[in-house]
Amino acid sequence: MIEIKNLTKKFDSNVALNRMNCSISEGTIFGLAGSNGSGKSTLLRTLSGVYEPDEGQVIIDGEPAFDNHKIKERCYYIADYPFFFNDSTVENMGKLLKNIYSTWDQQRFEELCEMFPIERKKKIINMSKGMQRQASLILAFAAKPKYLFLDEIFDGLDPLIRKTLKTLIIQDVTDRNMTCIIASHNLREIDDICDRIVMLHDGSLLTNEETDSLKNKIHKIQMAFKNSPSVKTLTEMNVQIISQVGNYFSVMARGDIDEIMEKLNSLNPVFIETMPSTLEEVFINEMEGAGYGK
Repeated sequence: MIEIKNLTKKFDSNVALNRMNCSISEGTIFGLAGSNGSGKSTLLRTLSGVYEPDEGQVIIDGEPAFDNHKIKERCYYIADYPFFFNDSTVENMGKLLKNIYSTWDQQRFEELCEMFPIERKKKIINMSKGMQRQASLILAFAAKPKYLFLDEIFDGLDPLIRKTLKTLIIQDVTDRNMTCIIASHNLREIDDICDRIVMLHDGSLLTNEETDSLKNKIHKIQMAFKNSPSVKTLTEMNVQIISQVGNYFSVMARGDIDEIMEKLNSLNPVFIETMPSTLEEVFINEMEGAGYGK
């Protein structure tokens, strides 16, 4: 289990994480979403023990994460821009990590090298961005960490490899009770895989809810009218217009869906239906509510 207690991290006068409190249960896939500079990467680096908190604590399995070799052996962090030495290959990095991680699985390493279309003896720094990420993933899953931290991991991966990655994550969470934390700008990629989503803004938590619960807070509704209501009328009902084409409206509304539908039906639409909200739509609504982009 990961416990984040009053966590603060500063870089000079910039407060990257501001008194953050959160707990992450074992065996979950946990998503981090947020505006640019919201603190997602800083949080992952602090969880993995790269950064020392300025205030507060990161507790993993009951112990502080920073400068704790026993805890670090249970964690694997893939940065947005993975670092490799100039002569690193998948082959020699595997030999190195075998001596670092007691959980290293050589048979799985061999299987992963077959699964991903990569040259294991080629220098990683000479590979494309997507292939460097694949190299990182082979090494991470062969190490079989208890906690896997992924920063913008889907960036640069083709659709087939993204599907393979999701399958591997789900497999390890199911079979080994691994905990995976994914920071991503691509909300469509984590929408269907994360059990829980945290949204960050200016180093603070905006939301911390189960994915389905988060999406159920905001409702997308499509309506058609013979005589369209005014924008003012919809605004007074706390309904946000996403698009309007003639008498056809697509709107977002927050709150109890029965109460919302009762109000909208009082406008006598000739057609009305609710649509499932996407994580991206929820994110936009939450960010706008926090004043982002205004």
